[in-house]
Amino acid sequence: MAKYDLTTKIGHYLDRHMVAPLLEFLLGNEAYSHDDLMQAKYDLLSKTKMIDYTNQIYKEIHGLEEESENEPGYEERRGEVLQKFQQLTEESSAIMDIIQDPIVIQQLKQDKLANIQFLTENHNYKPEMLSSLYDLALFNYDIGNYSSAAEMLYHFRILSTDYDLNVSSLWGKLAAEILTQNWETAFEDLNRLKEMIEQRHFASHLQALQQRAWLIHWSLYVFFNHPKGRDGIIDLFFQPQYLNTIQTACPWVLRYLTTAVVVNKKRRNVIKDLIKVLEQEGTVYRDPITEFMECLNVNFDFDGAQQKLKECDEVIANDFFLVSLQEEFKENGRLFIFETYCRIHQCIDINDVSQKLDLSGEAGEKWIVNLIRNARMDAKIDSSTNTVIMGQQQSSIYTQVIERTRALSFRSSLLASNIEKREQELANRRKGRGKNHRNAENNDGKSVEVK
Repeated sequence: MAKYDLTTKIGHYLDRHMVAPLLEFLLGNEAYSHDDLMQAKYDLLSKTKMIDYTNQIYKEIHGLEEESENEPGYEERRGEVLQKFQQLTEESSAIMDIIQDPIVIQQLKQDKLANIQFLTENHNYKPEMLSSLYDLALFNYDIGNYSSAAEMLYHFRILSTDYDLNVSSLWGKLAAEILTQNWETAFEDLNRLKEMIEQRHFASHLQALQQRAWLIHWSLYVFFNHPKGRDGIIDLFFQPQYLNTIQTACPWVLRYLTTAVVVNKKRRNVIKDLIKVLEQEGTVYRDPITEFMECLNVNFDFDGAQQKLKECDEVIANDFFLVSLQEEFKENGRLFIFETYCRIHQCIDINDVSQKLDLSGEAGEKWIVNLIRNARMDAKIDSSTNTVIMGQQQSSIYTQVIERTRALSFRSSLLASNIEKREQELANRRKGRGKNHRNAENNDGKSVEVK
C-alpha cells in the first residue's frame, strides 16, 4: 500500500530525529525495498551527531562485519564529537551543579527574574551560564541523548527570559519527550506550545501557517499515544485556524482527523463538520479512509462503504500512527454502516446487512444482537423472517439542544479571544501613531524656537 504512504509528506514537517521511527516502521512492514530504506535512513541520520549509530547502518548496508571496517572518516568525526561534548560539558559544569542540586530547585519560584536574582546572590549565577546549558542541551539531542536534553531544556525554560529562545527550547523539549515516549509530559508541552503560537504576533500570516502546520504534524505522535488524544485531536484540528491550516497546507492530515472521529463514539456531533470538509477537499486529497465516510454519509453507498472498509484495513496496517487502531477502526466502521443503514430502513434483513458488514450470516446475527443489547436500541428481531424491525428513534428536544449547542461555548470564547487580540493590535497602532504625532509637534516647536 505504498500508494497511500504519507511518510514523505509528513517528513517535511518533522525534525530528522523524529523521521527515524517512521523509517523503522516501514522497514518492519517491507513496504519498500529494504536497501532503499536503509540508505534513506543513513542519509537522514548522517547529518546528525549519532556517529556510532550511523556507522552501524553504513556497515549493514555495505556488508562490513569486521570491527576495524567503518565508514570513511568515522574515527575523525567520532573524535570531534567527543571533544565537542567534553568542551560543552566543562563550560556548563557550573550551571549543571546548580540545577542538579535538589535543595536549590525547591527554592525556585514561578518568577524568573526572582529566580535569577536568587541564583546570582547565592550561587554565583551568570547569564552566560544559561547559553552554555542551551548549547549542551541541543548537543545532547543531536547525539541521541533525548532524556538529558529534555531535562536541560526544562531547566533552561525556568530561567530564560528570552521569548524566542523559550519557544525554540519548547519545540526541542517536545521532540525529546516524544522520542523518549513520555506522553504525559509531551501532551502538556504540546498544549503550552499551542498557547505560545496563538499568543505570538508573527511577521506574516505565512509564518503563522508554517508554525501551525509543524504543530499539527508533531501532535500526531502525542494524540495517538495519549489517553486523551482522541478528544484532543478533534478539539485542536476543528479549531478554525488549524482547520484552515490543514486545508491550505496539509490536507493529508484529514486521514488522521477522520480516523479519530470514527473511533471516538462520544464525538459523533462533529460528523457533519467533517463531511463538509471532506467534500470541499475531495479533489485535493482522498484515500480509502476519507472515501469510506463519503460513501456512507454523502452517497449512502453501502456496498462501496464495505469495499472501502476493507481497503481501510490495509491503509491503517501500514500507517505508523494508526496501526494500533486497526481492529477498533474496523469495529467502529461496521457500527457506522449499521447505524446509517438503520436510519434509512425500518425493516432490515439480517443476511443483507451481514453481507454489507463483511460478516457471515451467523456472525452478523450475533453482532447485531449484541449491538442492540449493549446500545439499548429500540429494535426487535423477528426470527421467522430473519429481520430486525426498528422502532421510531427520535431524540428528545433536550438532547437536540445539547448536541447543537455543545461547541457554542468554545466558539464564543474563541471569538472573544480573537476580538480581544484585534482590539489590542489596534490600540498598539493608535499609541504608535500618537507618539509619532507628538514627536512631530515637538520637532516643529523646536524648529520655531530656533528660528
